[in-house]
Amino acid sequence: MLTVETSAVKTRRGSATRPAPAAGALRPSGARPPWTEKPTRLGLVLKGLALVIVVGLVAYPLIGVIGTSFASQTDIIKSNGLVLWPDHPNVDAYRTAFTGGRVTRALFVSIGVTTIGTACSLLATIGMAYGLSRRGIVGGRFILMTSLFTMLFNAGVIPNFLLVKELGLYNTFAALVLPTMVSAFNLVVMRAFFMNLPEELYDAAKMDGAGDFRTLIRVVLPLSKAVIAVVGLFYAVAYWNAYFNALLYLGDNDKWPLPMVLRTFILQGQNLDTAAAGEVVAPQQAVQMAVLVIAVVPILLVYPFLQRFFTKGVLTGAVKG
Repeated sequence: MLTVETSAVKTRRGSATRPAPAAGALRPSGARPPWTEKPTRLGLVLKGLALVIVVGLVAYPLIGVIGTSFASQTDIIKSNGLVLWPDHPNVDAYRTAFTGGRVTRALFVSIGVTTIGTACSLLATIGMAYGLSRRGIVGGRFILMTSLFTMLFNAGVIPNFLLVKELGLYNTFAALVLPTMVSAFNLVVMRAFFMNLPEELYDAAKMDGAGDFRTLIRVVLPLSKAVIAVVGLFYAVAYWNAYFNALLYLGDNDKWPLPMVLRTFILQGQNLDTAAAGEVVAPQQAVQMAVLVIAVVPILLVYPFLQRFFTKGVLTGAVKG
């Protein structure tokens, strides 16, 4: 009897000294979070179904544009204007679009503006972001606040037009690059990336006798391929698709980039009028879709080469403990 009472007392004492579970604990301490658990079969089916629906919504109009660009007049009439798979495919629309040189000239203008503009924007953004990311820069906070201010307020269309005209940039290709050369958003993104780099890298470069410029070239840029690729893609897409600056600052039709051709000959419905006498005239809607494909394909070709930088761990192995 005494033995049973002693065991009961020990049991009560042990339960009294045992730590109570934390308040709000909903799972055992060794359990994994729900988002790391293996998905169920129903979850996989729903994810696959959602992915198929999203891909279909994106691919349907793109396939329709490409199919219509290769369609004949009979195919367009039969399909009520949107041809997914033409019964009589031909390249008459592309031949008509490139005849006369209007689309070809606009394509080369867009390529040149995008290439030069992206390079200038990257150089300016990298320089500003690196300078603003270092401590002790005189006037750095004022420059940063001024850049952030432009994200909220701008001068407006008329003051910008008057400024471009007074600077002698009107009707020049520089008007398509200089007014939008640095984006405050891209500047903030790149500055934050530079600030997150380990400080030991800068200290090691300084101990080796490297200055700021050499540190940027030899240390910072090799580790910043991902952010440079992303920001460069943002700039390239912006320059390639920009037509509003061309509408404001370019008075010569021969200097129009490709978005202006799209606006004029697709949205406004004007004809290219490039077919010579005796040539086969392609349907107007097929020509419009062909010009649209010409404008979309270059960006689609560039993106796969930059995609690998988006998820690459550029800092892996940068600092070895």
